[in-house]
Amino acid sequence: MGQQQLRVLVAEDEMIVGYDLCDTVAEAGYFVEGPFDDLSSAMLAYQKAKPDIAILDIQLGDGIVYPLAEQMMAEDVPVIFHSGALTPDEVVERFPKAQALAKPCPPAAVIESVQRAAATA
Repeated sequence: MGQQQLRVLVAEDEMIVGYDLCDTVAEAGYFVEGPFDDLSSAMLAYQKAKPDIAILDIQLGDGIVYPLAEQMMAEDVPVIFHSGALTPDEVVERFPKAQALAKPCPPAAVIESVQRAAATA
């Protein structure tokens, strides 16, 4: 890969799922930040260094991720929602530009979403 590694921020409050996601993304050749299990730590990380792509669980330890997602999208960071609570259709209804994955999500589908996001990043 001649290009600079894309940075992917992962926010997920189930740590096992979070580490899984991070491993999957890292193995595909991306630079991973996270997993962050609450909104405040994810926001802090985002403010410190803007990622190229974000994978966000909708419900984090201290609340709903939407405010952070909205800020990211306003700054042109592609967001991939990863949720056990909402269906991908419900998420896309609210955020037409975002991608959505249902939990549990097979690693191949995660990578595919990240690659799709990378194409727009």
